[in-house]
Amino acid sequence: MRTLNERADVIPLIAEVFREFGFEGTSLTRITEKTGLGKGSLYHFFPGGKEEMARAVLAHVDAWFEREIYAPLRDGAPEPSIARMWLGVDDYFRSGRRVCLVGAFALDGTRDRFAAAIADYFIRWIAALRDALLRDGWDAGAAGDAAEEVVLGIQGALVLTRATQDEAVFGRALARFRRRLQQPAAI
Repeated sequence: MRTLNERADVIPLIAEVFREFGFEGTSLTRITEKTGLGKGSLYHFFPGGKEEMARAVLAHVDAWFEREIYAPLRDGAPEPSIARMWLGVDDYFRSGRRVCLVGAFALDGTRDRFAAAIADYFIRWIAALRDALLRDGWDAGAAGDAAEEVVLGIQGALVLTRATQDEAVFGRALARFRRRLQQPAAI
């Protein structure tokens, strides 16, 4: 069994198991098999079991998005912040090869258990992108609509990429959304 000394080191490993099997399909046995961690180590880091693991994974995802996507969109100059979002999203989702864990949790029975964290992820992303568009001179209604459409489209592109096993779908979608945000009148 693998030995890790920090809880923070374990969370990304567990996240990949949840991405592969979803919350309901992830068992402690699967986590130990996929991560190489013993059950004792897992319970040491997460005495609350699988639910505590899922909450920690969602918090980890949230922290990454806050640092890499939301804060720059909220606080930075619009054009470089939006450009950073495209690069960050492509990298984080591995050009569409990596499922959105928050989105996956939103689609099954897990949604009710983690409803606040799931809703907050999408609401904050839309709001941060809207704020960047507003600072870039967009009308409030168009900025809100475009931000919602982009986040919705990214999530849809992830699903379509995985369903068709065609990574080019995700790249084309990001390019299309990038062009759309460059011209507010086109929305």
